[in-house]
Amino acid sequence: MPDALDATPYDALLLLSFGGPEGPDDVVPFLENVTRGRGIPKERLKEVGQHYFLFGGVSPINDQNRALLQALREDFAAHGLDLPVYWGNRNWAPYLTDTLREMAADGHRRILVLATSAYASYSGCRQYRENLADALATLQAEGVEVPAVDKLRHYFNHPGFVEPMIDGVLRALADLPEDIRAGAHIAFTTHSIPNAAADTSGPAESHGDGGAYVAQHLDVARLIADAVRERTGVDHPWQLVYQSRSGAPHIPWLEPDICDHLEERHAAGVPAVVMAPIGFVSDHMEVLYDLDTEAKAKAEELGLPVRRSATVGADPRFAAAVRELILERAAVERGRKVAPCALGALGASHDVCPVGCCPARAPRPAAAGADSPYA
Repeated sequence: MPDALDATPYDALLLLSFGGPEGPDDVVPFLENVTRGRGIPKERLKEVGQHYFLFGGVSPINDQNRALLQALREDFAAHGLDLPVYWGNRNWAPYLTDTLREMAADGHRRILVLATSAYASYSGCRQYRENLADALATLQAEGVEVPAVDKLRHYFNHPGFVEPMIDGVLRALADLPEDIRAGAHIAFTTHSIPNAAADTSGPAESHGDGGAYVAQHLDVARLIADAVRERTGVDHPWQLVYQSRSGAPHIPWLEPDICDHLEERHAAGVPAVVMAPIGFVSDHMEVLYDLDTEAKAKAEELGLPVRRSATVGADPRFAAAVRELILERAAVERGRKVAPCALGALGASHDVCPVGCCPARAPRPAAAGADSPYA
């Protein structure tokens, strides 16, 4: 195998995702998994599950992960990268622990992890690392030889992630009536998180107002807005806004919410809005309900034309980006100097999460980082 396609020392890739129900009977058990340890009554979970019941109790995320798996396997095969790809979820089948057990049984000893979250935050990074540590502890207790596990760096500003989103915004703008297109506002959306979690996201040196979480999203939004201006000649106004808040009302979360933002933009006389969900890898439930259902209903109530741009999903450019990230990390592990690929002002993210990165409120072991008990 040519050195350029050498994934050594890694012998497998694990696609690690959130998981979602695949039928009405799955919804409450799935939500019980998501909220385990919080003491939320089953009746409340049934209320929360209405978003899923509106769509037959099925989250689109699992099918979207199947499509990404296929795209990765096809890309690797087409380019001669001999690296098997597995899939495990945090909250639903195929469960992470079962997948890691399967990978160990198949003889894999050095695994790279691709999480379906592109940005730094507790819920988008460290929580996945905690789940990895829990799964590895289970295997260790079973007497299984525990594989070494590393996580691919944050890919929010990799060209293979950004370019598909640029194209999505351009298509959404082109779908607006010509007489209002030039005045359209772009609302870049991501998942709201508690202010305290945002402020401590990323390495300690990034902590502060919004932390790495907000800074990374703003950098991506600027990249897309600049590219749209260069390709259309129109400088569209834009703002980073938030969606999918789920916390207690007395705890401050990142704002403004997308629906509030649509009201404010309509009052300001904006003729149209493109909603660009840059915080999400695929069109899963937060996109399907919070944007395509709730936000579009708000826009219709206001009489405000809106379009929603596509997420990256299984775009071949994203699959190629994953391949590049694997080869980049593998080369670093072999002691090679590499120039990491990244756009924007922030540069490439760290390969190994440092101590103090995206801390949890109650410290727990986390794998695939500088503080990993499985280093």
